[in-house]
Amino acid sequence: MLKNILLFVSLLMCCPLTAYASQPTTTLTEQQQQQALQQLKEPMYRPLMERYVLDELKSLRQDQQKLREDVTLQLTHKQLDAADRALTYTTDTINNVLFIITATASLLVLAGWNSLRDIKNKVEETVNARVGDITAEYEQRLGTLEEKLKERSEEILNNHRKITITNEIHSLWMRANLESDMQGKIEMYDEILKRQPDDVEALVYKADALLELEQTGPAINLCNQALEIDSDYGYAYWQRACAYAMLEQQADAIADIKMALAYSPNLKNELTHEPSFQVLESNPSFKELVEHW
Repeated sequence: MLKNILLFVSLLMCCPLTAYASQPTTTLTEQQQQQALQQLKEPMYRPLMERYVLDELKSLRQDQQKLREDVTLQLTHKQLDAADRALTYTTDTINNVLFIITATASLLVLAGWNSLRDIKNKVEETVNARVGDITAEYEQRLGTLEEKLKERSEEILNNHRKITITNEIHSLWMRANLESDMQGKIEMYDEILKRQPDDVEALVYKADALLELEQTGPAINLCNQALEIDSDYGYAYWQRACAYAMLEQQADAIADIKMALAYSPNLKNELTHEPSFQVLESNPSFKELVEHW
């Protein structure tokens, strides 16, 4: 439609409004006018194109106004529908929440909780019981952990004490080996036995030192004490055999020599070099023992 209107406007601008707009105005007689009228072959005027264009523009404006009203009406309906749906959703939600609250209150009443005070008391009891259980559990764990830490601390202290004693015993052994005086050696062995009473080697080496001082009785007691602690220690039998040989108890001495060689075969090299066994050289059993080993 707009294209047609523009076409009409262009035609109106190109065509003259009247056929004789460019001719000068002249005064004609009535006869001349009649002759002119008879000679006319087409109308002296054209349709008013301007009016047509204005009518079209007016119609277009009215259509636009109607379209605007229709769009505004549709938008209004859409907004009303959206507001109605939101209101319906809110109402349904509130109703559901109220229904849940009502159902919960009904369940609480059925369970015996008739008031908020009962609920509060029940919650407090539950919380206190749970807290008490957790506290007791963690107290038990802490007690166990404390006991383990205490045991571990005692083990560390005992190990430290043992290490200290071991170092002291090692130092005493070194001093005893360097000591040339038998009485000094015995004192070193006594210090070792104070720190470690069940040290079999200290007992036997002390017995050896006592035999050097010809104290056979205490030496035999020390050997017996060592054998009570470790009955497989061959050097204890050897020292006791030396003590028996010094006391001329040859049968007991030979028996202990056999036991010593059975548990410590490396002592066979000392069998003929031990001064205490010189009194046994004439004994047939000793000779047989020497030949056997």
